[in-house]
Amino acid sequence: MEYNNFRNHLSRILGVPIESLEMCSSFYEIKHAKKNEVILREGEVSDCTFFVEKGLLRMYSIDKAGKEHVIQFAPENWIISDTTSQLLNEKSRFYIEAIEDSIIVVTREGFFENLSKIYPDVAEKNQRLMFNHIKNLQNRVNALISTTAEERYLDFIKKYPDLMLRAPQWMVASYLGITPESLSRVRKELAKKKFEI
Repeated sequence: MEYNNFRNHLSRILGVPIESLEMCSSFYEIKHAKKNEVILREGEVSDCTFFVEKGLLRMYSIDKAGKEHVIQFAPENWIISDTTSQLLNEKSRFYIEAIEDSIIVVTREGFFENLSKIYPDVAEKNQRLMFNHIKNLQNRVNALISTTAEERYLDFIKKYPDLMLRAPQWMVASYLGITPESLSRVRKELAKKKFEI
């Protein structure tokens, strides 16, 4: 199988020429994850970044009461990782799990350093991606503490257009910081507004 999404990511986002991608194949590996398979567990030290070629992943934590809190979803063409564990060599506080049968490109520590030796611009472009990731996390924290459930839901469906059809509603509610019942109410109210318009 051709891993076209990952190849396009390297070419379009990082500027690695398509004709040279075979040179990079030793820097990553392909993983097939079954639905509900956990690929990172709390307490493990992670040195991996996961690119979703096909399928859907989520990152979540579990609090002392045993409740799950979804931090991020990663559908096709998204990258997901515990960056803190990677960069600081700390034990992860999160789990990463496949919601669907998934094909994942796993890059390990040294991937971008090795690519940068061949393509010097990669380091700067990857750093920009990291800054953008930090910006998105800050925006997410701000949204959780300063916006309504309806506003968070509308932002969610812009960011993840088809996830309501792919992820269980309780996971989406967890991501939004509300109960599944509240999410149902929000969706009903929005449906009414659209109907009235």
